[in-house]
Amino acid sequence: MAVLSHPLAVDDPPMMPRDAKPNAAIYFAADGYDPTAKGINGRRVAGESFIRGFFRHADVQEFVSFLPKASESAHFDRLAGEERPDLPRRHLALRQGAQLAGVGTLYYPSPNFGAEAWRRAAAGAAAWSICGVTHTISTKGVMQGFLDLRMAPQMEWDAVICTSRAVQSAVLTQLELIDDHLRARFGGGIPARPQLPVIPLGIDTAAFVPDKAAGAALRKRLGLGAKDVLFTTIARLTPFEKFDPYPLYLALQQAQAAMPKGKRLHLALCGIFNDDYSRKVFESGAPALMPDVGFHLLDGAKAEERKAVLSGADAFVFAIDNIQETFGLAPIEAMAAGLPVVVSDWDGMRDTITADVGIRVPTRTLAPAHAEAEGFRHITGVDSYGQYCSLTSQMTAIDVSALAGALQALALDAGLRARLGAAGQARARALYDWAAVIPQMQALWAELATRRAAAGPARHPPVARGTMPIGPSPFLLFGSYPTRAAGFDTARFVAMPLQGRPGVTETLALRNYGGIGRSTERAEDFAALYDRILAAGAEGAARSALLTTSGKTPVTLDRLLIWLLKYDFIRLSGEDQSRK
Repeated sequence: MAVLSHPLAVDDPPMMPRDAKPNAAIYFAADGYDPTAKGINGRRVAGESFIRGFFRHADVQEFVSFLPKASESAHFDRLAGEERPDLPRRHLALRQGAQLAGVGTLYYPSPNFGAEAWRRAAAGAAAWSICGVTHTISTKGVMQGFLDLRMAPQMEWDAVICTSRAVQSAVLTQLELIDDHLRARFGGGIPARPQLPVIPLGIDTAAFVPDKAAGAALRKRLGLGAKDVLFTTIARLTPFEKFDPYPLYLALQQAQAAMPKGKRLHLALCGIFNDDYSRKVFESGAPALMPDVGFHLLDGAKAEERKAVLSGADAFVFAIDNIQETFGLAPIEAMAAGLPVVVSDWDGMRDTITADVGIRVPTRTLAPAHAEAEGFRHITGVDSYGQYCSLTSQMTAIDVSALAGALQALALDAGLRARLGAAGQARARALYDWAAVIPQMQALWAELATRRAAAGPARHPPVARGTMPIGPSPFLLFGSYPTRAAGFDTARFVAMPLQGRPGVTETLALRNYGGIGRSTERAEDFAALYDRILAAGAEGAARSALLTTSGKTPVTLDRLLIWLLKYDFIRLSGEDQSRK
């Protein structure tokens, strides 16, 4: 396995070289960093938290963005300015990819950076490193992306940050399957994999300090008595892509049965419903399965509601049974708020929730053979992603009795709640604040730079852009389509009279290539070349003369000429038009 020789665990951060200040250009598509624009989800919340944490804690000389859209530079500047207005900012457009070599690393907010490996190939595979990160890894797109990554010129000085040991294990499992397939299909050696360090997601722990007044106001609004115990969950409320609430309802009802007279348990779910089906599942199940437990729904889209429930709850519960989850950011936020946590023994929570801060409840699934059909139906498009996650969840059991016991233990022992909550708050600050996580990422980038330097850039020369296997020049790939495919060599060109038709500039305005954001060359260059050919008169202008007078490269000149030919502004003089 081509992982770091000592995989990075959450309690074993990498050492930062004393004099190293490795930086990374941030691939900044605003959708990955803005949970307000298109809806709150874990990826966007984590993305915004990361970028703010990076701006606040990175030991760098400048912030560098790599922008799919130039318009998104303002968003990057705003966030950077709010956190560190003293540091300069620099923006690179996608066409300026070669400048990433001067930064050293590109941070890409996904594990699927195959396209970026191809972009780098034009500058040489050792020109810079690429560092991705896992979020959800159960979608068909992400799983296909890992195969695409292994087929791309990904190198061992690249990395995919795994946010938990469970995720690292899952990624390694798929990479083993991919590499076995590649050996069977092609034989020979398999290139080294990217590094797969375990570095957790982070949060700004200070943002979760409880607001006692907001918490008290919430408890009053919900009608809680002095002896009542409030459990809360903050999550997307979808039973097929986040968690099935019914095992939790059953456990709460069992725990309520063990409560002394006058003590009532309550559950406040703070989240967002994406569809009416999910709302009906959550709302109809509560009175049917836990009739003696108070049930409350809060709008998770409102930051003030999330703050209030973390401030007013007695404990946090996160009974996840879904493969969509990979890390579990919400329990870390609850820990930072000083709440004890009860979680399923599942994915990243097996790293984050230790016995001194909360209780992990056992889970159980089946052997691989029991779900072969589900995996195949998902990857072949028979089942949707929601169906795939739902079917897997239906075969995942949380120990309801153990969950009830954990809830009961916390409900009956305020001292236990206080001890676990205090320890959780300390653990969150020590391990999961961005101040602790960002240095681990910079140390990883330093490690990647060392590997890249050792590889020797000269042994990894650039790949010609026109012959890249997944994106060659279209006139190489489709060279058999036209009557003739070549440059103009020694041709001469004669201008056609306009005779009342729109001129070059007017035709370009009518055609409006700006509507799709791309034109082969600048409008003024088309018009200037037409004027040169028109000035040559009936004899026309030779390509060699146009090269001299226009100052254009041969390739650029031919790109201008072909457009003028296409719209009948010029014609060839004396060239054989038969197919070659």
